Amino acid sequence: MSDTIYVAHPAMFRAHPFLYTLSVLLIAAFGLGILILLIWYINTRMTTLYVTRDTILYEKGILSKDRIGFSLSHVRTIRVSQSFLNRMFGIGTIELFTTGDNPEFTVGDMPRPHEIRDTIFEAQRLHQTQAPNGGHGDATPQ
Repeated sequence: MSDTIYVAHPAMFRAHPFLYTLSVLLIAAFGLGILILLIWYINTRMTTLYVTRDTILYEKGILSKDRIGFSLSHVRTIRVSQSFLNRMFGIGTIELFTTGDNPEFTVGDMPRPHEIRDTIFEAQRLHQTQAPNGGHGDATPQ
């Protein structure tokens, strides 16, 4: 992906430390933990949030992919939600809103969610200053 500013995948251990520890213990007990950790790892690697100079793209899926993408200029609100444990481990849920009351998409267990939000706002600001006429309307002279 050209001009990628930020790429993030959901966190594994930090998002669910107790489940991670249980899975590690199940390796010694039954070997089942390896299968759980492998599926979990593949799932987190196949969920990606990309921020480029002019778009945001969210991909999810292993065999079949779901992709949601839109221009930075359409982003109106970014909501970051963190519980107490999420704040301790530095993860959170990100919701991106364009128009209306429902988010375009929600990405959970993302590391450094405030950094992602700030990166999107900064890319949005740069996109608006580089666009003709400050990113608003037609640049045709009157």
